[in-house]
Amino acid sequence: MFETPDELHSLQALLDTSWAGSSSHLKSIIRPGERTLDAEQVVRVCQGMCTLAVATVTRRGEPRISGVDGHLLHGRWIVGTHRHAAKARHLAARPGISATFMRGEQLGIFTHGLAVELNPEGTSSDPTWPTVRDYLVNHYDGDGDDPFWDENVWYRIDPSWMVAYSADPVGLLDQQPAV
Repeated sequence: MFETPDELHSLQALLDTSWAGSSSHLKSIIRPGERTLDAEQVVRVCQGMCTLAVATVTRRGEPRISGVDGHLLHGRWIVGTHRHAAKARHLAARPGISATFMRGEQLGIFTHGLAVELNPEGTSSDPTWPTVRDYLVNHYDGDGDDPFWDENVWYRIDPSWMVAYSADPVGLLDQQPAV
């Protein structure tokens, strides 16, 4: 777990406000305390690499969805792609992004926000990039000098909305390793 108490508090506030502002339909499915996860539980189920479906928008306003490796660090999703991928072009022009992490019918974490480029080409990187990069190199058992790190662009999703659903939070958490 990489989250500080302040980051967990911020994540919890985001989860609470997002649910409170959700539609009546969503509220009929995702019921607090019964079918929701709190911030600590979200962090616990999102350890390591999570396969996310992310949605971007073309210049014509057409939605595009694709899969990416996602890492929840400090209460924010970190996602990457090749610098020449369509999603990198979409995000450069229109940084709005949606991401979903699902495990069948047991878990759904839905996030909307803005993609913030952590390692832009030809300019200074985000202050968090060295720490994020170290985490990623370690996670992928990589070589920090590999050209892979320059060929790919990594983003932090700064969320404006996030809800976390589980049909059986207790059963789901029982399957997770302790943090």
